[in-house]
Amino acid sequence: MPDKIFVDTNVLVYFISAEEDKKAKAGEVIFSGRDVYISSQVMSEFISVCFSKSLLTQEDLIVLVDNFMESLRFSCVEESTIRKSLQIKKEFNYSYWDSLIIASALENNCSALYTEDMQDGRVIDDELTIVNPFKT
Repeated sequence: MPDKIFVDTNVLVYFISAEEDKKAKAGEVIFSGRDVYISSQVMSEFISVCFSKSLLTQEDLIVLVDNFMESLRFSCVEESTIRKSLQIKKEFNYSYWDSLIIASALENNCSALYTEDMQDGRVIDDELTIVNPFKT
């Protein structure tokens, strides 16, 4: 499998965080030089968090989102993604939203999903390993 990774919303949020350790680790993941994927769901969640918590001005958010869209590989949630997420939810009992992220990562042939919110080290469908980059 190609060396592709998928990042969850929390990685993007920590990239703009005041927590320097997590901010640095998020930057390492996002700009690792590997093919880094995000989905329309992840980008939408990131924008929503930034607005709801007033993390950035609207102008700064627009610039950052543009930079992410240019730097990272973007995938849209499709009908197939939704169907796959329901299978993942049934088999692994993740929330629907986490299952949708896992499905997006699998559809893009990613070997790792970087997130703080799921079980570190768990392997999904013998293809995707969940990695907590913030684990100490």
